Amino acid sequence: MENLPFWSATPPDVVLSSFEVCKTRDIEEACSWGERIFCQNRLQRLGAQGAVDTHIYYRRIGGIGIGRMSYGGDITIEPGVMEEFALIQMPIRGHELVECDSHRVHSTPRLGTILNTHSPSKIRHYQGTEKLIIRIDRSLLERYCQNHLGRTLPKEIEFQPAMPLDTPMGQSWTRMVGWIYDSLSVDEELPSLLRSQYESTLVNMLLACQPHNYSAEMLEEEKTSIAPGFVKRVERFIEEHAHEPITIVDMAEHAGVSSRSLFAGFRRFRNTSPMLHLKEVRLRNVHEELKRQGSGTTTVTAVAFSWGFSHLGHFTTDYKRRFGESPSGTLAR
Repeated sequence: MENLPFWSATPPDVVLSSFEVCKTRDIEEACSWGERIFCQNRLQRLGAQGAVDTHIYYRRIGGIGIGRMSYGGDITIEPGVMEEFALIQMPIRGHELVECDSHRVHSTPRLGTILNTHSPSKIRHYQGTEKLIIRIDRSLLERYCQNHLGRTLPKEIEFQPAMPLDTPMGQSWTRMVGWIYDSLSVDEELPSLLRSQYESTLVNMLLACQPHNYSAEMLEEEKTSIAPGFVKRVERFIEEHAHEPITIVDMAEHAGVSSRSLFAGFRRFRNTSPMLHLKEVRLRNVHEELKRQGSGTTTVTAVAFSWGFSHLGHFTTDYKRRFGESPSGTLAR
């Protein structure tokens, strides 16, 4: 994407192009669409610097929403307090001045922003600016953070508003975001398994990459060990539910431990991670199904997708490494 410090296979003008929800030169209509997607807001044109020409592309996936938007001219945006979600903004081109609480961030393609829940904000959107937006439900953020910590949160999650995109952590975040936008720009229905994986990947990466008021606690060394019984319980859970959209949070909740404890247990007693173990189980099930079905009754793509493998290139590589032949070779036998 233009000027952005991450790789993306989809040109900026094609991102979410099948999911246009608003195209208008009427500022009141633009305001109305902002309220439908986000919350009550007030838009004000600043002078005669460029006509309002609003374009909004938006797709909702479970507890997250991703979009691309621009207003054309110079606009001041005063959203109401966002009680139910946090909003991440990353300019593709142009710049914005974002004020939230006591912070002022001059946002560019190398510096995004996060608007926290319950924090008033004001945005000056300059002519020619276009940005990517990610809306994440507060309940989803809290659920994943609580599972990392193994306890309830006494205070709401509060992220640092400025989000550098050209640091090592910022680049990790934006590469992942580029992949998600590439994947979700395709106009197709997603299995619930993939929707859950997109949620999990996005929220976990955000909690790991962007500083917040629980970051220090999440980075602490694991202080307690985990009994093998917890590991075995999760292994049984994975075997029984591998065909369903399982996340690390689901596993931790089933085991009654935090996500950190679960990772530590698998690392200590199985020399792997819960998600790698889940992938191994799914690969094994794909292998068995391809052998059972036979050529002409199904396709590799259909079976792979049914077991949660969305990237066929990576799936094929893992399959060959595990079974010594291509999945199409198994199906043909």
